[in-house]
This record gives sequence, C-alpha cells and structure tokens, in this order.
Amino acid sequence: MKEDLNVCDCKEIHEEVVVEAKNKMPQEEMLYDLAELFKVFGDTTRIKILYALFSNEMCVCDIANLLGMTHSAISHQLRVLKQARLVKFRKEGKVVFYSLDDSHISQIFDCGLNHIQETYKR
Repeated sequence: MKEDLNVCDCKEIHEEVVVEAKNKMPQEEMLYDLAELFKVFGDTTRIKILYALFSNEMCVCDIANLLGMTHSAISHQLRVLKQARLVKFRKEGKVVFYSLDDSHISQIFDCGLNHIQETYKR
C-alpha cells in the first residue's frame, strides 16, 4: 500500500508555533472582507476589465468594444468592481469614465501573475 506523505501522524501540538500564528491572524471581519475581495477576482471578465483599466480610463462603450460584450454585461461587472472599491468613475458630460481606484490593484495583479508564472516554470 502506498504511503500518503500529506498526512501528519504527529499528535504533539507545537504551542509556540500555534500562538505565533494566532497573534498574527487578522480579525475575523478583516478575513471575511479579504475573502470577499478575492471572490471579485474570481471572474475572467472582471479580470479583463481591470487589465484594460491599467493603461487608461475607459467608458463602458470602450470596454464593451474591447471585450466584445454588451454594454449591459460590462455595466453589471463594473457595478461589482465599484462595490468592491476596485474601480472609481468620473462623469464628463453624459460620458462616465472608469479607472482603477488605487495602485494596490496592480500590485495584487503583479503578485498573482508572478505566482502563476512561477508555477509554469516548474
């Protein structure tokens, strides 16, 4: 029978390690909010919209044209991104332009992409 190397047979609690991890653990509410943020990144369309906004602010028409989608579909995804405070908007006459809310978003993407690229090298 093949031995499962992922199973720990140890019954000893390493108290100092557990205490250190517990002390570094953010509050439950913050962990919940972090999980909700990562859920927003779980949709390819939203990822594409965010990538499009890395270079320039864009209106719904621009994004819809770029992604080959309807205005309605893009507006729906932008609403989700606004609620997550990932994008902001400004009005110029009748046109609404969207942009990234802050630089943290590109940092999150950079970390994620670096991780993905690393796994491809293995």
